[in-house]
Amino acid sequence: MNDNCLFCKIAAGKIPSTTLYENDEVIAFEDIAPQAPVHVLIIPKRHIEDAQALQRSDDQLLGQLFETARSLAVKLGIESSGYRLVSNIGRDGCQSVPHLHLHLLGGRSMTWPPG
Repeated sequence: MNDNCLFCKIAAGKIPSTTLYENDEVIAFEDIAPQAPVHVLIIPKRHIEDAQALQRSDDQLLGQLFETARSLAVKLGIESSGYRLVSNIGRDGCQSVPHLHLHLLGGRSMTWPPG
């Protein structure tokens, strides 16, 4: 855990969140500033700064993040209409919290290009 990381504090239960899923490795919670009717953040509990910091040894964890997204899409009723998964990386990628996370966005038609 990184004591200065907002998402590490949420994962540790030090900051409340509306948790939608949790296991030993992953936690998913509602975004406090949703950009779509469904906007969930899916994070590893272990601090990893971003996707650039992933190692080959993180393959299983990455699979858990995507499996969590898939199962939440079903649970939240957006699996058939479609959804977007986003992982922002760095300043130019608009990463606001330096902790690896997936945005699960759905419940409306997405536009392209996104930025």
